[in-house]
Amino acid sequence: MSRSSRTRLVAACGVLVLTGLSLTACGSDDDSGSEVAGGLDSLKISGDVGKAPKVTWDGQVGPEDIETEVLTEGDGDVIEAGDGALAHIWIGNGYTEDEAYSSYETKAPQLLVGEVSEPFQKALEGHKVGSRVAVAATAEDAFGERGNPQLGIGNLDGVVFVVDLMARVGDEPSGEEREAAKWAPSLIETDGVITGLDFGDANKPSKNLLDTTVIKGEGPVVESGQTIAVNYLGQVYDAKQPFDESYSKDPASFPIGVGQVVPGWDKELVGKTVGSRVILSIPPADGYGDKGNESAGIKGTDTLFFVVDILAAA
Repeated sequence: MSRSSRTRLVAACGVLVLTGLSLTACGSDDDSGSEVAGGLDSLKISGDVGKAPKVTWDGQVGPEDIETEVLTEGDGDVIEAGDGALAHIWIGNGYTEDEAYSSYETKAPQLLVGEVSEPFQKALEGHKVGSRVAVAATAEDAFGERGNPQLGIGNLDGVVFVVDLMARVGDEPSGEEREAAKWAPSLIETDGVITGLDFGDANKPSKNLLDTTVIKGEGPVVESGQTIAVNYLGQVYDAKQPFDESYSKDPASFPIGVGQVVPGWDKELVGKTVGSRVILSIPPADGYGDKGNESAGIKGTDTLFFVVDILAAA
């Protein structure tokens, strides 16, 4: 988990969701005498999947209906309805013909999961990992009736998305089941969902950083510098309740192995395979240090236990 909070982990993708902020439109209610906005035929998009696209505008973009075009077809897993994805995303303002957002600058794919707007659904569903998909839509279809003020997109503007599908995000781990190490707590589940950790039969905390794999995933090996998508639950040793979890929400995503999360995660999750479920025992030195994390109720002497499902890496 993040050194600060889970909110920080997903904040980079916050510009992509609906917003309740007020907005002054960039476009005008009266378009008389102005250029008629087109669709995807009003621009050219070139470049390789995974690298920032080159977008050349031949005119304003403002389609009445959502338009979708597969620019490059991948050969990976098909993203089905209900699946999420790690994706690089480029967004252009169809009215100003300017770039509004790009994930390529940070080299960190963004997590698209849960309830996304229809243009993003059309960029995901039915397409294969490794594909580049272009979508043109109205600001209302993309972000709601107020547009997206954080991106400078008015409610009358057209919007262009270029989405590179880097990895499919499933909803659960998958692979060979293994017996957990004797030191590990058992998992508490309600209706198949992990809700806590039971330390009744677990060993007392070790000063060492420990991990045990209870599901060995069949996916690729996680590499340092990649972005991973996970479900997780964290609980202090012998505590009755977790201090944080994502199983009741949407998965989280963040770069791994580069200091964006607690050291124990960086050290133990790099080298694991996608699809795995891992239990971690993290001493203070590999967690929040001597200061702990007051907002989460974690003292500087607390050993942290996590269960982590690695759902994707890109």
